[in-house]
Amino acid sequence: MRKMRFPGRIRSAMDILELMAEQHLPASIALSQWARGNRYAGSTDRAVIGHLVFDVMRQYSSLAALMDSNAPRALVLSCLSLSWGMETGDIGALCDGSQFAPDPLTDEETAFLDKGLGDDLPDCVKGDYPVWLEDSFADLFGDNAVAEGQAMSQRAPVDLRVNRLKARKDKMLRALEKFGVTQTPYSPVGLRIAPPQKDKKSPNVEADRTHGKGQFEIQDEGSQIVSFMAGAKPGLQVMDLCAGAGGKTLALAALMENKGQVYAYDKDAARLRPIFERVRRANVRNIQVLEAGDEEQLRMQYAGKMDVVLVDAPCSGTGTWRRKPDAKWRLTPEALEQRQQQQRDVLSLAKVMPKAGGRMVYVTCSILPQENDEQIDAFLADNPDYRVIDWQKQWEANLETDMPETTTNTRHGLTLTPHQHGTDGFYICVMERSAS
Repeated sequence: MRKMRFPGRIRSAMDILELMAEQHLPASIALSQWARGNRYAGSTDRAVIGHLVFDVMRQYSSLAALMDSNAPRALVLSCLSLSWGMETGDIGALCDGSQFAPDPLTDEETAFLDKGLGDDLPDCVKGDYPVWLEDSFADLFGDNAVAEGQAMSQRAPVDLRVNRLKARKDKMLRALEKFGVTQTPYSPVGLRIAPPQKDKKSPNVEADRTHGKGQFEIQDEGSQIVSFMAGAKPGLQVMDLCAGAGGKTLALAALMENKGQVYAYDKDAARLRPIFERVRRANVRNIQVLEAGDEEQLRMQYAGKMDVVLVDAPCSGTGTWRRKPDAKWRLTPEALEQRQQQQRDVLSLAKVMPKAGGRMVYVTCSILPQENDEQIDAFLADNPDYRVIDWQKQWEANLETDMPETTTNTRHGLTLTPHQHGTDGFYICVMERSAS
């Protein structure tokens, strides 16, 4: 299979962005469609083209501002300059109009690239987040709104969770040394692989034999912290109410040392499908996967029986923008309202399950107050039998690492962010049900 030259990769990225704009496709689907129609492209070609497309979506607003255009060609040229740090002359040398290469730079394009990005831009453009979320960012982050947005616009590392049921962290550091792993700052079982730079490929760490043996799972450090903050201990009865593919379920089971019971439930049965293979590989024996079905039956069967209920609620996913950058430009106020209603519904289902003195842990992979503190405000107003547990006390009780500093204007829970903590964006609020 022949290897594409870099000019051809640049042109292909422009074509894919054109396809996304014309057909309103998510980046992942557009990349897959392009790959099926261009089978000559090897894995390295696809990786570089994918990096360009996703980097454009990460910094869409500022890239468009540089070129005063959101046309696919302008965005890619701007990305090569701002994100990849290439000089205008080097970009011009690649765009020479030869076969498969982009057309030569115009005088106007050269002038824009040489001028660079000005300072007199709105915060939402400098921080690369949607203008309609400007008030939310300002309320939550204050003067740090731009820095938080910029951190969400960078590539994310690959975080790993060491499975204590089958491995030790020090041994995994040595076993995965070839990937350049380091320890994460907060999770006691976390390892990190730095994101690739520019046109470099991400390492296929899941192909390593240690993954096949169940010694680690890929899981963002923020998600790992959620499991610790839940306070799952050996012998407890724990419900993971929105289990999805089971990442947090597996982490909870490992913390419980295979003692007690973790019930994994998700409304969507298809989302749960990967959990069975993951459970087998991880040597977990205390997970019971519940069938998707009648939630009223679920409510009655487990009411008042759980020590811990983890509510990993449906959300906007704003905390995952580093990994799904085009999602931030597809998010709408209407979609956010729909997610908020789903959060209210799942809280209504979850609230009956903790026993007296039990805990409910409300989690989103979002940084928006509308999905986090404001939801807790409404929940507490309607449910006086619940109270919030100070997150700092919960950290001290369940993690043996230093407590993170945070400047986020959060009233009830802990908000983790890429800028402050190097994790995906997460909100974690632990509530206790009254013993009476």
